[in-house]
Amino acid sequence: MPQKQRLAPLFSPSRDQARQFFIDAWRKHRAREVVSPLEDAAIRLVTQHPEYHGLLEDSETALAREWTPESGEANPFLHLSLHLAVEEQLSIDQPPGLRAAFEALLVRRGDRHDALHDVLECLGETMWRAQKSQ
Repeated sequence: MPQKQRLAPLFSPSRDQARQFFIDAWRKHRAREVVSPLEDAAIRLVTQHPEYHGLLEDSETALAREWTPESGEANPFLHLSLHLAVEEQLSIDQPPGLRAAFEALLVRRGDRHDALHDVLECLGETMWRAQKSQ
């Protein structure tokens, strides 16, 4: 009997699975292949970050490289994952009021991507504090 392929948990992928998701989505986009709605959302985010295109096209480096706070370089996969999380939260207005707060921020900033980066900084800081205090 053939072995069943184990699927990664939807909400807790490993580091390499999360990275591979973005790498595969970008590869499919470049090859003009059919993508899932989640891959489409990831592709839209990647197109806004041309500085990550080369990395995503070099999967060996992308999977092996470490980004640490000490290096002073932002982890592109964390950045894209936070973007994806914020887009999802905005789409369902979770927590309640997030969408209205974002719309007000958007008016102040005048640029959606800049406003998103403000939210990402806030989310990243919250995650860092939660991880630090366990």
